Amino acid sequence: MNTVLIVGGGAAGMLAGIAAAMKGSTVHIFEKNEKLGKKVFITGKGRCNVTNACDTEELFGNVVTNAKFLYSSFYGFTNFDMMDLLEKLGCPLKTERGNRVFPASDKSSDVIRVLNQRLMDLGVTIHYRAEVKKLLIENGSITGLLLNSGGKKVQFTGDSVIVACGGYSYPLTGSTGDGYELAKEAGHTVTPISPALVPFVVEEPVVKELQGLSLRNVEATVLKGKKTIYQEFGEMLFTHYGVSGPVLLSASSYAAKELKKGPLTLSIDLKPALTEEQLDTRLLRDFEEAINKQFKNSLNHLYPAKLVPVMIDRSQIPPEKKVNEITKEERQRIIQITKAFTLTLSGLRAYNEAIITQGGVSVKEVNPSTMESKLVPGLYFAGEVLDLDAVTGGFNLQIAWSTGWAAGNAAGEEKFEG
Repeated sequence: MNTVLIVGGGAAGMLAGIAAAMKGSTVHIFEKNEKLGKKVFITGKGRCNVTNACDTEELFGNVVTNAKFLYSSFYGFTNFDMMDLLEKLGCPLKTERGNRVFPASDKSSDVIRVLNQRLMDLGVTIHYRAEVKKLLIENGSITGLLLNSGGKKVQFTGDSVIVACGGYSYPLTGSTGDGYELAKEAGHTVTPISPALVPFVVEEPVVKELQGLSLRNVEATVLKGKKTIYQEFGEMLFTHYGVSGPVLLSASSYAAKELKKGPLTLSIDLKPALTEEQLDTRLLRDFEEAINKQFKNSLNHLYPAKLVPVMIDRSQIPPEKKVNEITKEERQRIIQITKAFTLTLSGLRAYNEAIITQGGVSVKEVNPSTMESKLVPGLYFAGEVLDLDAVTGGFNLQIAWSTGWAAGNAAGEEKFEG
């Protein structure tokens, strides 16, 4: 009987377990937590953004690192395959704005529950509080693994091992980089890693004044000098240390590598729906209504209350100046700071706030169709441990589902070889 050993019971590990067991293999999952899917449980603010219901080409467009590597696994197990699987297992789904797919109940626990039940029904053995310490490799091939279970070192033999134990993000869920160490011991290259889908730290102290302010329908552009690194329309949030929110979490994945070399500029268009001319017309209308007021009392229709004092300060127009005395040049300055509210991005927050890890096991050393190591036969990798990442919207979980399924399928079939 073919035996498949899986390190990690998160999204990729659970799918790998189901796929391998469906091939008739004996499957063991080793999870160092007391339950499966601990990180899946907190995704999407506890609602679990399962996947994205866009077309497959769009999936690739949302992958930041090594999208081409995913062709085979994405087509082998698509976002719609994942949706079908969950619905058939008894977890109804719904699709929201941006094609984001969630359980109809809004409970991530429902996703984990049905996958866990499927593993049970297929006879998969799950070992909890089992920490894998070492891969056992003989004559260049995998033979099993060594784990720490209840303080004891236990050896397990198997025909294949799938490493699916995540990255460094949210270390409290057990993602403490174990997979990288196992990969390195097996001779694999691990590319430089950094937090991704993570808030930015901003240099200017003004963000403290704006803390808690959420802006919708803005356009955020991240620049290195004059070169645009990222540009997207959406929602953002000011925090006591910097900026966050969906549009900026996605920006962090594109900016992480550049930020290591030095600060970047964030330019926020606060009124992207208006051209400069239209904004000037709007300003003139607002000023007409507030003609005898002081400048500081004339901007409440244009900006949220918290932003008004900051914009007055940046405009360099005296707050007490009468609206009817404001010059065309001063109006132009208001337009400029509205269309390009700039901040200096000096860094990223830590792994404990990152949704995912960027970097990981080099995909050049992994077969894209099977997820098998090109260096060690019988060794597979799946999920976040690989150098693959995407923007927010369910895409990172789909990477885990698809690569987990590919690895489980291939490892489960090994008994037919030779």
